[in-house]
Amino acid sequence: MAGPAPAEAIARPDMAGETRKSAVDPTATARLAQGKTGRLRIALLTLALAGSMVVSLRFGAHPLSWADLLQLWFPSWSATAETHRATVVALLWEIRLPRVCAAVLIGAGLSVAGASYQGLFRNSLVSPDILGASSGAAFGAALGIMLSLGIVAVQSLAFASGLGAVFLTFGLSRTMGGGHYTLRLVLTGMVVGSLFMAGIAVLKTLADPYSKLPLITFWLLGSLSSVTRTDLWMLLPPVVLGSTVLLLLRWPLNAMALGEEEARSLGIPTGQVRGWTLVCATLITSVAVAVAGVIGWVGLMVPHLARFWIGANHRDLLPVSLLSGAIFLLWADNLARWLFVVELPLGVVTCACGVPVFLLVLRRSQRAWSN
Repeated sequence: MAGPAPAEAIARPDMAGETRKSAVDPTATARLAQGKTGRLRIALLTLALAGSMVVSLRFGAHPLSWADLLQLWFPSWSATAETHRATVVALLWEIRLPRVCAAVLIGAGLSVAGASYQGLFRNSLVSPDILGASSGAAFGAALGIMLSLGIVAVQSLAFASGLGAVFLTFGLSRTMGGGHYTLRLVLTGMVVGSLFMAGIAVLKTLADPYSKLPLITFWLLGSLSSVTRTDLWMLLPPVVLGSTVLLLLRWPLNAMALGEEEARSLGIPTGQVRGWTLVCATLITSVAVAVAGVIGWVGLMVPHLARFWIGANHRDLLPVSLLSGAIFLLWADNLARWLFVVELPLGVVTCACGVPVFLLVLRRSQRAWSN
């Protein structure tokens, strides 16, 4: 006769269900907690961005009061003289608001483009200018300044030149056989970028040292001091469209980070994902350089910080990178305006902030990453 069954085996159906549920619950609970943590951090970053924009609008060479900010939307709340109100309106709507919005758009766009590139190429040292977009756009702007074109023509030529540099990278990489296509693409982008940088050096050598050369040099250092509302209309569509598409590719980018073979086995059209990612990131980078000049370190450093704070899951990584990049570039522009009487180039400030932070990230990552 069989002995009595163990107590743990004599479970009612509901008890057995609870036992199976408890075996699954730890993973499900961890995923749920991770999702809630990601949403909470995104909400906190959104609030931080809104607060940073308000502070940036208020403080500057001519500080404003909170009443000055409020009377723009609620004129009846303030008894300020009409002449003072007109001055405040002109200062905010014509100078500070376009500059703040441009910093937010460019920082967000470059950061989400950098995070997407790093996931696509599976390389943490990849930045949005890896395919030559920044160098091409810089060459176009320098050429426009040499030809004494207007600001809109210079920006349009820079944008077209940035796109042309990336198309040249695509074309050359396809004509070269052997090796992995992604590696060929990156190496070709480095060659094309070096070619356009050599072209910039030639233009600087030939430029008039009293009129053209200072303009080219200052523009290459990056700045938002001359941004207008017209520039925002040029900046807004590519950045918003490109960032939206990249955010929609969060799940395919997660699969691509495992390798192309694994992604194909999951049904991911790797060619289309790669193409859309490269096109959108190129649009964002080219228009950012066309409007503000060359601004380095944003697309390289901010995704690193976001990855260490939120993890490598692109579901949360891309939104966090977008918001963090907007905050970072906004405060970098504030430092450029506030530190000295003479405004610093924005590219200098981002480099000065980015290098120590990036070295700290590399030091902390030695135990976390095998490569």
